Amino acid sequence: MQKLGYIPASVTSNRHQLMSGTQRLYRDRIYIVKDIILKLVQYGELNATSLISFCGLNFKKHMSIVDKLESKGLISKNLRLVGKKPITAYKPTRKGIEFCSHILEPYEIMFPRTDSTILKYNQAFLIILI
Repeated sequence: MQKLGYIPASVTSNRHQLMSGTQRLYRDRIYIVKDIILKLVQYGELNATSLISFCGLNFKKHMSIVDKLESKGLISKNLRLVGKKPITAYKPTRKGIEFCSHILEPYEIMFPRTDSTILKYNQAFLIILI
């Protein structure tokens, strides 16, 4: 008899997590980076909360990735005041767009995600950029 909460090795090796009876796919960091850059290209400019939310990420967990992208020059951070409240908005940079189309897109073609519709959407979106 198995213990409650036991996750078989075959499930964890396939990068699945078992949470409250449902399976959720694990998303590699490289795909998170690509999703962030593509969302910024799609919307032009987003605040931190909107960016993280639209990418389907957790703010506390994944804000470090956004900060790292900003420090590498792949996205830019603009601080402006709306009344007395400072708002931080992020935009894609030319370097980030080129990185996405020359590095991340070929990587995803070689190692596709499990959902092929995401790949088709991203390819169509990058064609618009070029």
